[in-house]
Amino acid sequence: MADYVTKNRFIYSTRNLWSGFLFGLGLVAFFDEVVFHQLLHWHHFYDKSTTSIGLVSDGLFHAFSWFATVGGLFMLADLRRRHALWFTRWWGGLFFGVGIFQLYDGTIQHKVMRLHQIRYNVDIFPYDLTWNIIALVLTIIGLILITHTQRIQKSEESVSHE
Repeated sequence: MADYVTKNRFIYSTRNLWSGFLFGLGLVAFFDEVVFHQLLHWHHFYDKSTTSIGLVSDGLFHAFSWFATVGGLFMLADLRRRHALWFTRWWGGLFFGVGIFQLYDGTIQHKVMRLHQIRYNVDIFPYDLTWNIIALVLTIIGLILITHTQRIQKSEESVSHE
């Protein structure tokens, strides 16, 4: 059984990564939407127009977060059904998804496109710095876990070919 599970993990290693990535993307987008948009009212997804347009953009953003979350969970269920779930790789995908989303949001959407800022009418630098440092740390954790699982897979596959 252990060889069967290990073999399936390797066959579905990419799906493990994508499942965690989508779930992480959806999870952090959901957290951002609920905490910063709805509870704290710090910004909307799109702040370059009226409040009504901002609310519509929040709704679309919220829908995106749920599609990504549900998609990631369907893939996770499929991996479990196939006895192919590789938690270390899945967590790597999750951390990578969370970190990449947050880094994209903090650099591209906040600074390049200027769709919104974390907050308005305050010194934004500490917020940007915190947001992007956390994003980098999460991305690096994800990359470490993904690289670790790739090494295990390559090592095991080279042993099985000998």
